Amino acid sequence: MTKILIVDDDTSFGLMIEGFLKRKGFKTVFVSTFNTAIESIQKQSFDIVLTDYRLDTGTGLDLIPEIKKQDSKIPVVLITAYSDIRVAVSAIKLGAFEYIAKPVNPDELLHVINRGVAKASAEPDQAPPTPSSNYIKGISRYAEQVDQQIELISATELSVLVLGESGVGKEFVAQRIHELSKHNTKPFVAVDCGALHTDIASSELFGHKKGSFTGALEDKEGHFEAVKDGTIFLDEIGNLSYDVQVKLLRAIQERKGRRLGSNEEYPINCRIIAATNEDLRTTSFSGKFREDLYHRLNEFSINMLPLRSRKEDIPIYGNRFLAMASTEFNKTDVLLSIDVERIFLSYDWPGNLRELRNVIRRAVLLAKTNEITLNELPPEIQQPALFEQAPVQLREAKEKSEKEMIVETLEQTKYNKAKTARILGIDRKTLYNKIYKYGIDA
Repeated sequence: MTKILIVDDDTSFGLMIEGFLKRKGFKTVFVSTFNTAIESIQKQSFDIVLTDYRLDTGTGLDLIPEIKKQDSKIPVVLITAYSDIRVAVSAIKLGAFEYIAKPVNPDELLHVINRGVAKASAEPDQAPPTPSSNYIKGISRYAEQVDQQIELISATELSVLVLGESGVGKEFVAQRIHELSKHNTKPFVAVDCGALHTDIASSELFGHKKGSFTGALEDKEGHFEAVKDGTIFLDEIGNLSYDVQVKLLRAIQERKGRRLGSNEEYPINCRIIAATNEDLRTTSFSGKFREDLYHRLNEFSINMLPLRSRKEDIPIYGNRFLAMASTEFNKTDVLLSIDVERIFLSYDWPGNLRELRNVIRRAVLLAKTNEITLNELPPEIQQPALFEQAPVQLREAKEKSEKEMIVETLEQTKYNKAKTARILGIDRKTLYNKIYKYGIDA
């Protein structure tokens, strides 16, 4: 039975989610504080973790590294307010599997949980989807330049550094290079360096021998050993600790790896592709990232522009994501309305392709007809001006948007509190508490 840890400082909301999941056959543990969540993770094993962003003495972002320290493969789903899209992007950078916006849709929640559990339980050496089925060619002049660079570099053995904001599709570029290279019949292994805690990074990359450290109960094959003659993709490479950077540099220079606790070396014959959303050149000057490792990885670089800088590509990506989501949810002939297409072109997409894909997937899931309308889009996309104000404290921003959402829903339901609570996905007691908290005249 799938075991889920639910972390939320709103006890009413947390218990509501727990009750719903129990009725669906899941085993759940609910905690309401940051410290209790850490204690639960240390004492028990879970198949997936659902955590709210705002907690009592920390945040969901603070919790992700603690979870990954215990087990890097546990999927973490961040539950956040619509206005916190940049927080959600940060969560993905830290290794979160997915994020869900409030008010939580039950069907979306179940779908994300099932996907997360399925991914975590898959065999580690299982072959990934065929890269050609994932890579999408854009039509902008920039996209054509990237395609030309990919074709040029694929025929060589140079190490490639893919640069760009989170969500721009760096892994898809790496997969495309692999597909067009002579390594394409061998494994493609993607490693999220942002999700590797310092204590386990060396073991994950290079493997370990039984008894080499506390918790090493059996021999483990690292990613470099498992990939053999294939391609290894080191995503968010800038997050590796300095000590691990030293080991990685040595392995690349000598083309040899060694498990922790072992004196035996194995050959490294794989193609190496790395990616980052940081300016590694600057961090190498400051000493945070080794300059010699930077140059080893950056034999050739591909700079991925954010989606807002190549909006002519949005219809191409949108239609592909729409087709993928329609297949995923067994729907046919799903189309975007003219209003949705217009808004897609005007929105800045801070989460880039990942955000576009998630918005479309959610819209397809929620759509009652075969046309995606404004009703299926989150508020920050419908009215982006409301969510692009001067920076304020995240807590204040979340509370402000929450208050606005409650007031707007109350007005739509003619102040029917029972109906308002159902729409917002909370119980009436929680709604009353928030009405009192925000001083709403209801």
